[in-house]
Amino acid sequence: MERKRVGIVLFDKIEVLDFCGPFEVFSSVRLNEDRRREEPSPFEVLLVAERSDPVITTGGMKVIPSHTFESCPKLDILMVPGGWGTRKELSNQVLLDWLRTRAKEVELLTSVCTGAMVLGHAGLLDGLHATTHWRSLDWMRDSFPSVTVEYDKHYVEDGNVFTSAGISAGIDMTLKVVARYCGENIARATAKHMEYPYPENDARRIKFR
Repeated sequence: MERKRVGIVLFDKIEVLDFCGPFEVFSSVRLNEDRRREEPSPFEVLLVAERSDPVITTGGMKVIPSHTFESCPKLDILMVPGGWGTRKELSNQVLLDWLRTRAKEVELLTSVCTGAMVLGHAGLLDGLHATTHWRSLDWMRDSFPSVTVEYDKHYVEDGNVFTSAGISAGIDMTLKVVARYCGENIARATAKHMEYPYPENDARRIKFR
C-alpha cells in the first residue's frame, strides 16, 4: 500500500490521550508483523500547529509540532483532537480556515472528543452523523442543528468523516481507520501489539443516562 500521511492538529490545552492514542495506533501498524522492527508503519504521522512554539497540553506536557499550518505538506488523513483548549479554538479563524482548505484535499477527516466541535464550527459536519465526549453531546446538538448527534455511538463513520467519543475512544476510532486502509486483520494485529481490546462494535462504552 502507498504510505499515507496523517496530520494531527495541536493547540494549547489539548487532551494528551486525544492525540497520543491515535499517534500510537498509526505508528504501531505493520503490514508484516514478522518484520515489525525492520519495516516502518504505512502511516507517516505529523503533528501540526498554528505556530512552531511548544504546545502545552492539559497536563502540562510540552509538545513540539512537526510543522506549522504554513509548512505542512499535503495530507491524506487529517485529525482534530479535543480537550479544554478547543473552547478557545472555536473562534480561531486561522485554524478554521486552514481546516476548511485542508478538508477539501484529504481522503479522511477525523476528530477525537471535542475536536468534533471544532469541525462543526468550521462547517465540516453539516448534514452528517457525528459524536463527541459524553459531556458535550447536548452542546453539539444545540450548536449544530443540521448534525445528527449520535448519543450511543463510541465512534461514527459517515462517508469520509470519522468522529469519536471522548479521549480513549480516539484509539478505537483510529483502529477502524486502520481497518479501512489495511484491512481488519492488520487492525486487529495492531491492537494486539498494543495490548488493547479491538473494538468489536461501535456501542458507547460509558453509560451516562
